[in-house]
Amino acid sequence: MGIRKTTIIEGEYYHFYNRGNSKQSIFIDDQDYDRFIKLLFLCNSKRPIDFKKDVVDQKIDAWEFDRGEPLTSICAWVLMPNHFHLYIKTGETPIGIDGENINGNGAIGFMQKMGTAYAKYFNTKYDRTGSLFEGRFKSKHILDDNQARYLFSYIHLNPVKLIQSDWKENGIKNRNKAFGFVKNYKYSSLTDWLGSTRKESLIINKGILSNILPENFSPDNDIFQWLSYNDE
Repeated sequence: MGIRKTTIIEGEYYHFYNRGNSKQSIFIDDQDYDRFIKLLFLCNSKRPIDFKKDVVDQKIDAWEFDRGEPLTSICAWVLMPNHFHLYIKTGETPIGIDGENINGNGAIGFMQKMGTAYAKYFNTKYDRTGSLFEGRFKSKHILDDNQARYLFSYIHLNPVKLIQSDWKENGIKNRNKAFGFVKNYKYSSLTDWLGSTRKESLIINKGILSNILPENFSPDNDIFQWLSYNDE
């Protein structure tokens, strides 16, 4: 196992992301999206989780599972057909010298648990073998408020690609149409930030971003404005 390019430090903010091996789709139908979203909640726990034994066999709603103390804080997320993005604040778990978490705890432990659980589900469902994801997940350290706001915007505007494929290169042509699309895109945390009371709201910790989101935060305006930050 190689050394991670970005060392994961406890108590810091990060952009975690990954995509399907050879850019293949990792979500084929609604059931796939639903399983991954539930794993975002279930795997963010110091408790071990087996979806079949702990949820299916117990005949409970995944959102009712007593996961106990979370491993990390999820600030925002989005799922796209062949990749995903997460905005994470790491917990206070010791980090090993190679950038991996000691004893598999913390944010990296969460990502490993989730990735393994989803790949097992996906490979079983579609009768496939081999790696589902393109190696280990990628990470970028978020160092200041401008970068943090950019990431918040970037994650929630990612689905615009489904209606305007060149928006990242050429800008969003119709902001009203774009915002109307992303606010109704159910595979993202934007609807939760807009005040939804759906069960998926349990995934995110809004208080973690209170220091970077203004009191008069207006998503339909701010998420476009914040894209002006150059994250390259």
